[in-house]
Amino acid sequence: MNPSWPIDHVAIVVGDLDAAIALYTSALGFRQVYRETLAEQGVEAIGVQAGESVIELLRPLDASSPIARYRGDAPSKLHHVAFRVNNIEATLADLKAKGIRLIDEEPRSGAHRNRIAFLHPKSTGGVLIELCEPAI
Repeated sequence: MNPSWPIDHVAIVVGDLDAAIALYTSALGFRQVYRETLAEQGVEAIGVQAGESVIELLRPLDASSPIARYRGDAPSKLHHVAFRVNNIEATLADLKAKGIRLIDEEPRSGAHRNRIAFLHPKSTGGVLIELCEPAI
């Protein structure tokens, strides 16, 4: 296990996607690097480059989706932090052996065909953590 996993992205759920894109690109000067719809996750994801990491803006596809309910009435809300790992299966097995509760026992497909898995916030001090293994 490499204890120094780099941050892959920080995800923020937004209510007004156009305003969020304008804030991060026009006002803050970040560069948009991707935009894709992830129907199986119920979101549209826009990534903006922030140094070596990405800020991922998530727009719920349905107002009644869990991610939309999570945001509630706030204009935006921090959703999760994602760490890049090299072997997601081994990382999940190691964390499970250490007593970390997993939301995803097996990796699933994420943005850019990456393999992802989430750790339960009850085991991570209230923070939703995503593990992300980049597609080869």
